[in-house]
Amino acid sequence: MKTLIMPFQKSSRWAAILLAAVVAIITSAVVANATQTITTPNAAFFSYSLLPGADLGPITPASSRSVLILGCSTTNQAVAQVTLQRMPGFGLVWVGLEQNGAVTRGLSAQAGTHIVSIDSSNEVNIVTASIDTIIVHNSQNRTMAGNLTLIW
Repeated sequence: MKTLIMPFQKSSRWAAILLAAVVAIITSAVVANATQTITTPNAAFFSYSLLPGADLGPITPASSRSVLILGCSTTNQAVAQVTLQRMPGFGLVWVGLEQNGAVTRGLSAQAGTHIVSIDSSNEVNIVTASIDTIIVHNSQNRTMAGNLTLIW
């Protein structure tokens, strides 16, 4: 009986080692594919205090990627947001929410095109300054203050 049990025990041991190796290889492959890369976003912050008719800028958004622009008027407690993409040499494309809740969207390569209103009277606006830049323009008859945050 000993001669029959010994070969069976040896083959059983090799089968267990082989099974453990297969499990280790599969586990390694799954772990390698499950790795997630998290990147920290870039941001730029601009404060403004604009006299009547004055501009802040020009500001050049990051190229060929989505840029979230958050605008805040600290003079009359209003906010707006827009997601914008700058396509170098082609223009700007955007979609967002005006301060009053209206949707804004567009595509432009011309200076002076309205993008989004930041204040409650719709007179402090982000507008295109050129094919690749934006400005904040105050068309109020008083000084207006606030800030912009760009995240990309």
